[in-house]
Amino acid sequence: MSESEAVSEEIVAHSLAKDPVEALRDALSEVFTGLVAAGCGPHHLTGMDWLAADPAAFHLSRPAVELAYREVFAGFRPPIRLQSGSVPGLTIQARFSPPQPPSQPLPDVEIDGYPLRELGRQYSPRLQADMKALFRQWSRDGEAFRAEHAGLDLAYGPGRFETLDLFRPTGVGHVPVFVFIHGGYWQASDKIQHAQFARGLLDAGIAVAMPNYGLAPETPLEASIAQTVAALNFLVREADALGLDPARLHVSGHSAGGHLAAMALCDPGAPPIASALLLSGLYDLQPLGHLPIGRLLGLDDTARAVRLSPVTRPRPRIDRLALAVGAGESDAFKRQSSMLAKAWRAPEPLICPGHHFSMLDGLNGGALLDLALRTAAAA
Repeated sequence: MSESEAVSEEIVAHSLAKDPVEALRDALSEVFTGLVAAGCGPHHLTGMDWLAADPAAFHLSRPAVELAYREVFAGFRPPIRLQSGSVPGLTIQARFSPPQPPSQPLPDVEIDGYPLRELGRQYSPRLQADMKALFRQWSRDGEAFRAEHAGLDLAYGPGRFETLDLFRPTGVGHVPVFVFIHGGYWQASDKIQHAQFARGLLDAGIAVAMPNYGLAPETPLEASIAQTVAALNFLVREADALGLDPARLHVSGHSAGGHLAAMALCDPGAPPIASALLLSGLYDLQPLGHLPIGRLLGLDDTARAVRLSPVTRPRPRIDRLALAVGAGESDAFKRQSSMLAKAWRAPEPLICPGHHFSMLDGLNGGALLDLALRTAAAA
């Protein structure tokens, strides 16, 4: 028996939900809770067995299933076996290897003023919300908004993830367009879960485009940045056909999407951008390289982390730039926005009501929507 097998432990989770996506959300969330209780995280997983009466319904090649998996474990994916089960619903047997105590005491290392464990908490916005409930609500709200509005689902490139939703005000053409890039630590979430946040801007007469991009770690961050730039160029190139004003192109992004938006502003291949609104983004990636999620993304390569950090780039040629962050955010996330505002000589970030996720509600009314409209109108 190998050392890893000797210390392997197991969590068994079960859901009776009839919908495969809901069953998967339930069972994976139970596994995640068990990992946390054991002092572990997704990076300690070594394998999973998924047992169901219809295993094919849970195949990860199904986009809805993959999305539900990423909602819980992002890009961490151990070997997964789909098997037929005799018990109704879905049973997950998850194996993990708890961290072994070091043979010698570890030095007290601080990163940006935080001990390593605290650094992990600072960069874990999921601790601020019930993520299972949040993603369920966002999925319902996004689907309802898309059903209510005659949006266009467009391909801006040949890849599976190279699509965007475009929502346009009714009865008018040649309108400004606000491009919103979703977050998810570059590894999770989807445009369909954010459609509802287009309502406030759409009611104000601004078209809203919501692009997807390839998810990490399968898609490197460099490729996701290039896809973001490609989506912007597509909107400008097809502006006449889509009823958009290419001279009034406004870019925004939240969390990891804020990083992609900021990097797109710096890209020489991007089209002229009238204004940008960056929401609680990650602009200095070096601290992440000390955490499991950063190592998964290859950010433990310091030179690469520096190269991919907007704070190391010269201020882009853009007249109107605004930042915002949630009042309930961690100090590290607030610091990220303040650092970029200082480096790019932008106004201090707006402090919005809510935490990392609920701050997006402000796009549909309140100080955040007012800031978005002011920034776009002044451009």
